[in-house]
Amino acid sequence: MNEYLRDITGEEITAKDFRTWAATNLAALALQRLEAFDSQAKAKKNVLQAVEAVAKMLGNTPAICRKCYIHPAIFQGYLDGRLLETLKQRSDEKLGDPGHGLRAEEAAVIGFLSHELESTSGAKRITIATKQ
Repeated sequence: MNEYLRDITGEEITAKDFRTWAATNLAALALQRLEAFDSQAKAKKNVLQAVEAVAKMLGNTPAICRKCYIHPAIFQGYLDGRLLETLKQRSDEKLGDPGHGLRAEEAAVIGFLSHELESTSGAKRITIATKQ
């Protein structure tokens, strides 16, 4: 499978990359659907609930799911309030034209992660190869 993915994309990509993207996206969307938090304890409980939901969908334990499959920027962004604000803004922007076959929510998560990576490392970017 991994060899096939490298052949068709010309990139060093594996099936784990797709699983990681799915888990990261699902976690962001799960956090977006939870009620607002008014304390760090509630926020941490929401993060745990989101991780458990994603782990169940992936068939992993919550610990493995959080450690290996969900990008840590999702949790940090949720805890400091930037994730939900950014997802709302970017989803609204993309609803008319999410582009590249992505749903508006997926495009919003990519936008959030791209911004986070650029902010922390300068030159790193997230790219997606899609078929038109």
